Amino acid sequence: MTLPSRPVAYLCLGLSMALVGSYVALSKPLAAIFPVMLLAWLRFGIGVVAMLGWLKRPTGEAPLSGQTKVLLFFESFFGNFLFTLCMISGVAMTSAVTAGVTMAAIPAAVAVMSWLFLREVVGLRTWGAIVLAVLGISLNALSKSGSASTEGSQAVLGQLLLVAAVLCEAAYAVIGKKLTASVSPKRITALINLWGFALSTPMGLYLALQFDFAQVALPSWGLLLFYALAACVWTVWLWMTGLRVIAASQAGIFTVLLPISAALVGMALGERISGMQFLAFGIALASVLIATWPESRKNIG
Repeated sequence: MTLPSRPVAYLCLGLSMALVGSYVALSKPLAAIFPVMLLAWLRFGIGVVAMLGWLKRPTGEAPLSGQTKVLLFFESFFGNFLFTLCMISGVAMTSAVTAGVTMAAIPAAVAVMSWLFLREVVGLRTWGAIVLAVLGISLNALSKSGSASTEGSQAVLGQLLLVAAVLCEAAYAVIGKKLTASVSPKRITALINLWGFALSTPMGLYLALQFDFAQVALPSWGLLLFYALAACVWTVWLWMTGLRVIAASQAGIFTVLLPISAALVGMALGERISGMQFLAFGIALASVLIATWPESRKNIG
């Protein structure tokens, strides 16, 4: 497999996370139309159709080993299936801005998992970044404490689901790094999407039989198509392409574009950011800079 140049790899990682942030925000209006599991099933189904040609093993690529098949399943379970459910549900219970603040913890989570499972060197500042990331998330959660009890409880649950999505995304980055050593980015993208479709089919099909699709307006179908292609095809392929060259902990730098993109799209959709959320957002982004700065000039890739 031909490796991309480092600048191209950086570009792929950056575009991937910017797209993830946009579809995190766009999932909120879609979750108001479709039940979460139905939305996930439709997303994966569109991805299957779009990537049928990517499932075939390329010439020169070795057959999948038993370990690789297990890793592909867990990559899909955590990075596709579970992340989708936690993210969509979390955004539906909170906001795109809240998701943006929470997702800013991804670089620190990726760095810790890379250190634990890939034995990548992580600088001391990363540990301080984890504290800042948690502080940013906590401040954002406290900004919801003035809500009514029912809304407040829902916001707390939504926040916990978004934290779970952060951990799923970190696992996705670490497992993906191992997969790119033996499987092409396009095939990884298609295979993990196929697993996501299989996992979501029982509940998705059940909900589809009861759902009135005639009530969905044409613009919403267009939004669903963009969401599915961005979430299942473009972001995964770009991320896996970049990971072939860049270390997982270093790739975490580019997840800074996820919360920024999510918050910007959320505000474009009419959401407002409070002073507390603005402070939380700044602290969370500071954690990104602290987590990634030591590795930016050494031990890259």
